[in-house]
Amino acid sequence: MRFVNMWAVWMLATAAAQAMAAPAGEQPVTLETAGGAIHGSLLLLSDGGKAPAVLIVAGSGPTDRDGNSAMLPGRNDSLKLLAEALARAGFASVRYDKRGIGASKAAAKDESQLRFDTYVDDAAAWIAQMKADPRFASVAVIGHSEGALIGMLAAERAGASAYVSLAGVADAPGVVLRGQLAGKLPPPLAAENERILASLEQGKPVAEVPPALAALYRPSVQPYLISWMQYIPARRIAALRMPVLIVQGTTDVQVGAGQAQALKAAKPDAQLAIIDGMNHVLKAVPADAPNPMASYGDPSLPLHPQLAPAIVGFLKR
Repeated sequence: MRFVNMWAVWMLATAAAQAMAAPAGEQPVTLETAGGAIHGSLLLLSDGGKAPAVLIVAGSGPTDRDGNSAMLPGRNDSLKLLAEALARAGFASVRYDKRGIGASKAAAKDESQLRFDTYVDDAAAWIAQMKADPRFASVAVIGHSEGALIGMLAAERAGASAYVSLAGVADAPGVVLRGQLAGKLPPPLAAENERILASLEQGKPVAEVPPALAALYRPSVQPYLISWMQYIPARRIAALRMPVLIVQGTTDVQVGAGQAQALKAAKPDAQLAIIDGMNHVLKAVPADAPNPMASYGDPSLPLHPQLAPAIVGFLKR
């Protein structure tokens, strides 16, 4: 009964939002940088009035503006669906392919030259460009997964109006990597992994990397890892001086709800939304689903019904 009531409330809220605002359709948008053009999608509202806007920052690896990863079969379109839901509620948005991904592939730096701050600089530049656009009344930031840290740092740097962490972690990158590899490596390789991680955390590159760990720690990617490891999300979120919403699903097999609780503990005045049954790609997937990864390649699945109302309610307040 509780679920039925919540579903009814969500349906009424969605219908009301659709009556108030309608998306005018997507159009291409470009950020010009010294390293090349970064391409994205701009979703405006049909009434042509000045609207609050949101920058959506995608997650790690080859994940594009729509939330789809080249490392996985199929599409989930999670971030595209989120942008459309925000538009129905009266929010314009920009989402983009990070440099080296999708339409922004030509803007990729040589791997050995790439730094985590490169992505932060790009996101901050998007915020500045949007803030200068007379069509937008304000600019908030939503960052998903690794994009949560990128968006967090960019929001602080460029002075966004609000920040939303979607499935973001609180722990230091080294802690995250250790947790992901715990119990998955034979003891000799686990010892090598710890040796390499400890060195990178101290800012020191490692010359000798076992072939079995080269995909993670090859010399050309170590400068990026070192630049990433200087940031501890729980510490950085505490420094934000804007309204913050932390959102986490309970059936996310990549990021546990404890990470969201730790972010909340670091910033007590942030709002926290733990969404029961939402997975990492923002879809409704039960904990006992026979194939929880199936949703990662199914764009027909809608967003979890509680996600958009939680974000929209926060942004409107």
